[in-house]
Amino acid sequence: MKRMKTIVATAVLLICMAGCDRDMMSEKGFRLPDGDAIAGREAFLYMQCHQCHTIRGEELPALPFGDPPYVELGGKVTRVRTYGELVTSIINPSHKLASGYAEELVSENGESNMYNYNGYMTVQELTDLVVFLQPHYEVMTPAYPIRIHP
Repeated sequence: MKRMKTIVATAVLLICMAGCDRDMMSEKGFRLPDGDAIAGREAFLYMQCHQCHTIRGEELPALPFGDPPYVELGGKVTRVRTYGELVTSIINPSHKLASGYAEELVSENGESNMYNYNGYMTVQELTDLVVFLQPHYEVMTPAYPIRIHP
């Protein structure tokens, strides 16, 4: 009987300890609803994202009286742009600033110049935007020069 109590107590302790090891910010179990690429393009235009962004391979209407877009989305990349990275870029643009652009164009005091749409954008619009943007990235293998030693 005492042995059975010890086994049960040990099992309960192990189960409780397993919960302590979890990362509170884990993406496990996190899944947004499916999006619609056509609705994503409409949301991109409706929210005037094309005021600052172009998309490689996509014809977008020009905005009157606006500066030309200066941050290109899509194109050739050396690694997959994941669903999570695109969601993060939209809802928290200061998390990782666009590289390769003049700092004064993309940020001020280390914060992104991108407008924060979190109070206006629906979850469905967010998922639609991501599904619209993701296929515009083309993953290519980086060219590594091979050195031959004599």
